Amino acid sequence: MNASTLPVSDVRALLRNGLAIPAHPLALTAARTLDARRQRALTRYYLDAGAGGLAVGVHTTQFAIREAGLYEEVLRLAIDTARDWLAPKPRPIAMVAGVCGRTAQAVGEARLARGLGYHAGLLSLAAMKGADEDALIAHCEAVAEEIPLIGFYLQPAVGGMDLSAAFWARFAAIDNVVAIKVAPFHRYRTLDVVRGVVAARAESRVTLYTGNDDHIVLDLVTPFTVMRDGEPVTVRFRGGLLGHWSVWTSGAVELLARCQAAATGMQPVDAGLLALDSRVTDCNSAFFDVANDFHGCIAGCHEVLRRQGLLEGIWCLDPDEALSPGQKEAIDRVCAEHADLADDAFVQANLARWLA
Repeated sequence: MNASTLPVSDVRALLRNGLAIPAHPLALTAARTLDARRQRALTRYYLDAGAGGLAVGVHTTQFAIREAGLYEEVLRLAIDTARDWLAPKPRPIAMVAGVCGRTAQAVGEARLARGLGYHAGLLSLAAMKGADEDALIAHCEAVAEEIPLIGFYLQPAVGGMDLSAAFWARFAAIDNVVAIKVAPFHRYRTLDVVRGVVAARAESRVTLYTGNDDHIVLDLVTPFTVMRDGEPVTVRFRGGLLGHWSVWTSGAVELLARCQAAATGMQPVDAGLLALDSRVTDCNSAFFDVANDFHGCIAGCHEVLRRQGLLEGIWCLDPDEALSPGQKEAIDRVCAEHADLADDAFVQANLARWLA
């Protein structure tokens, strides 16, 4: 997993395979300090569930880890735990570090992540709000000089900005860009990313990952066809890098495999598979607190992990981040109605080993 010995072409190939990459949460004590034991347990859970990578230091990990001085510690803990846990039976996984801030900060984070052994940086542009397209591209190019880059179309409701197809064409043309996490939670804007990648003639080297937690299944089974030079060009989402996949992860890995089999024609895209889209989205509506404009999206994922015993509590670095009124009841409902999508038995069978 050492990024210093992994060429960009290998990073591309690994991501091109189509991976389930959960966005790693942050385990805290009641005093809102890092709970290293449970943080390691989460990493072990994701790896044993079959995740093809881990995204650490991203929105689900809480951007506030930077102000709390935890960024390097959390990144180091995740990659060291992954190396140790996989040592008996090595397999390739993609280690993705969240990178954010203005250019100096983002470049520094990218350099740090690469030094720790991370393979790619997931670049949030939230701190660049108000910058024009030229400035955004210059920012991306500077960060891409430090680490292979995964673009991040973050939805505006949680700090993102609207980005045009022209922006994504320029972004996809950057040599060290390897993938884009498409997470605007908006079908028109999702199509803008597809159009941009195709316009840049980058569809063979820039892999699309769904971050649209509201349409996971449809993203993974839909062929996206746009025109270029009067001819249709079809691209597909190969995997997912998702906050939603931080919970019920073994089921998510199975779901991705089923969607990939359908996308390649090995299995049909039948009504049962299509029906899963609305069921998964229903679960996400509770976990991500859609009723309250996503205020409790991190706490909601924590609550599911708490119920399984992986987390002790749902504490976030910001005391104001908690479950919204009615969110607990919404989670109760989806856990009861969609219990077959959960992986409670898998967690209970392994929890003591992960916490050891």
